[in-house]
Amino acid sequence: MLTVVQGEGAAGAAVVDEVDMVMFTGSTATGRRVAEQAARRLIPCSLELGGKDAMIVCEDADLHRAARAAAFYALQNAGQICMSIERVYVEEPVHDSFVGHLVEQVRSLRQGHGGAGEVEVGAMTTAAQLELVSGHVQDALARGAVAVTGGRRGPGPGRFFEPTVLTGVDHSMLCMTEETFGPTIPVMAVGNREEAVRLANDSPYGLAASVFTSDARAGEALARRLEVGSVVINDALIFFGAPYLPMGGWKQSGIGVRHRIEGLHKYTRPQSIVVGRDWPVRDPHWFPYRPSVSRTLRQVLRLSARR
Repeated sequence: MLTVVQGEGAAGAAVVDEVDMVMFTGSTATGRRVAEQAARRLIPCSLELGGKDAMIVCEDADLHRAARAAAFYALQNAGQICMSIERVYVEEPVHDSFVGHLVEQVRSLRQGHGGAGEVEVGAMTTAAQLELVSGHVQDALARGAVAVTGGRRGPGPGRFFEPTVLTGVDHSMLCMTEETFGPTIPVMAVGNREEAVRLANDSPYGLAASVFTSDARAGEALARRLEVGSVVINDALIFFGAPYLPMGGWKQSGIGVRHRIEGLHKYTRPQSIVVGRDWPVRDPHWFPYRPSVSRTLRQVLRLSARR
């Protein structure tokens, strides 16, 4: 039986007070409250929370593909996907070239109301989200960043914010440290891939990341050092379409995993049942203890441990 309950925070809190297990998808702040309420009842919970997914572009990457991937995975659904690319670190020698390709892609996108195939970028879901996105961009511009394209609310009716590419960003800015959940792509130049890994890990979030390089082995080595639940080499987010892979965030991006057998087992409660049959009246290891029996049992345990 499936029961659908609609409502806001109070409805969600009431549900947590009644169920045996909670699977929550949403913001880190709300997820923390869900976990606290579940802990008071001593029921399990699995949390799929926010992210600040990093993309690392190495000097040897295919910049055309990397730029197209950044535009798609950062701006899909107007950036309102928890696993969207939210910050990009590019090695200095190819930074300007990458930004040029990215801006070309972003400027070609259509935004507004429309059906399938008519527009690429839509609107913000709520007025509050529009304010948050605008606030992150204004904070970056005030601290010295440059909006190479976009940077403003969209014209006309609707909760639109222009697809935006920001350069000259750093970790003093909200757009690089807090979840934006909007159509922005902040791009930061780094001296080398070591700095890129350090900055990518400099975050309370750990949902996913991507690495673009022509050296797959080097990409895998970088991926293993990233403090996130999923990493894709020369693509992004496609792990979501692989149900045989566990998907879950680290740090403040969540608890537990989705997909694979672990994702199903979390909805179950294991129970062990042992049936004894044809046993003697008293087992050898029961009371009363006898020295001879204890020595025999000790030898049996030692032999079992050697096997």
